[in-house]
Amino acid sequence: MDTERLKRNWAEVAAHGDQVPLFFYSTLFLAHPHLRDMFPLGMANQRDKLLAALGQVVSHVDDLDAVVPVLQQLGRDHRRFGVVRDHYPAVGQALLATLEHFSSEWTPELARDWAAAYDRVAQVMLAAADAAGEMPPWWHGTVTAVDRRAAGIAVLTVRPHAPLPYLPGQSVAVEVPTRPRLWRWYTPATLPASDGSFELHVRLVPGGQVSPALVMATQVGDVLRLGAPVGTDLVLDDGTRDLLLIAGGTGLAPFKAIMSQLAHQRSTRFAHLYWGGRTQRDLYDLAAMRHLCESHSGLRLVPCVSDEPPSGDVAGGTAVDVALREADWRDHEVYVCGSPEMVRATRDRLLAAGIPRDQVHLEAFGNQETAT
Repeated sequence: MDTERLKRNWAEVAAHGDQVPLFFYSTLFLAHPHLRDMFPLGMANQRDKLLAALGQVVSHVDDLDAVVPVLQQLGRDHRRFGVVRDHYPAVGQALLATLEHFSSEWTPELARDWAAAYDRVAQVMLAAADAAGEMPPWWHGTVTAVDRRAAGIAVLTVRPHAPLPYLPGQSVAVEVPTRPRLWRWYTPATLPASDGSFELHVRLVPGGQVSPALVMATQVGDVLRLGAPVGTDLVLDDGTRDLLLIAGGTGLAPFKAIMSQLAHQRSTRFAHLYWGGRTQRDLYDLAAMRHLCESHSGLRLVPCVSDEPPSGDVAGGTAVDVALREADWRDHEVYVCGSPEMVRATRDRLLAAGIPRDQVHLEAFGNQETAT
């Protein structure tokens, strides 16, 4: 397999932008119309995901082992959509037709290389789907409480109909009945209650397709579909270092669960949580977080606001500004969660402050409307 030739060819194809996924899905659905019902009605977001996924795989085509975890997760995730082994050849045929259509020079050798690369990708995804075994492709969960707080923020309590075995810091995909086949990632904000219930913290994203339905229209008794728990980036490591947690807005969710875990385990690790918002209204769960920190001496909360004067125990500035102003964190494990912009800016500040890169843990799935 000539991996450099594949990379050059993909660069040529990807330069055509949105035309590439549009041609791919048109080819797929024309040849296999029964597959159309497996996808959402609006395909714009799906097209973006396809380009991103292909780009990531092609960039590592000479070392596919580097993207095996991503491919395995894709294989498991596709079970939610009813994808089975027989669907993979159809996708491969549509992909090759798309690559040929946008290539200025298409040769039998190039076609064979692409077919071999796709076969390797498909085998990893299929093996991961098979390894999921008896784990269901999704769980049903009933909404047992809806607490609309601040403008555009809702805290939902969801009770899965069967135990959903997540770890604090992991995310689950959520599908709303009124938005079929549109899944978005959210992170349980609490440990499972005795009946398995947990909180989801949802912020309304303007123009979003799922978050408005969850925040504004969800009622007690509604039944959601929940995907298998994923992600390890925000799951606590097995180390002994104390923790610095930096959250923005509903990025609080994984850290509330992690701090509950530490309190439940009576951990000797100390956790400092700096939770930021523009105004105090954005600190929508402040009372509960203060109560949680009072339950265990190893937990500390520093609420922060950037667009209002500080008052009481609420500090002035962004969460990372306040944290770096107060201490040197180079001997801590640091976890960051919030909007993509907040995460990037916070990471850059932390690295500039001398915190080793391998001690900075960033979300991969998170609770953003734009997450895959």
